[in-house]
Amino acid sequence: MKNKILFAASLLFGLAFINSGLNKFFYYMPVPEDLPEQVVKTMEAFNSIGWVQPLVAVAEIIGGLLFIPKKSRALGAIVIFPVMIGILVHHITVAPSGLLMPLLLFAILLWVIVDNYEKYLPMLQ
Repeated sequence: MKNKILFAASLLFGLAFINSGLNKFFYYMPVPEDLPEQVVKTMEAFNSIGWVQPLVAVAEIIGGLLFIPKKSRALGAIVIFPVMIGILVHHITVAPSGLLMPLLLFAILLWVIVDNYEKYLPMLQ
């Protein structure tokens, strides 16, 4: 039962990040009009740099794809981890009203990391 729940959570997690990454390239999801000013400034800053959005998008797509299958889930978690930290810091400092979903995604990420801790041990030796 645990494996089925973890797979379902991993599938949703992976698809969410694949969707987010693809949206950074194709802009198919509308941007809400009632975004706080600080969020708009942050988005404009990322877009003005030019290389940040594509880099994050590629990390999200690759990490999301790796996160879905059990065999590569541990690697996907490592790829997504820095992006997830950035998302959490952004929501904590700039948009705390939208913190619920990032916390839920972070909990899934931590579950996968803890569940695969033995795969990370060689990196720590």
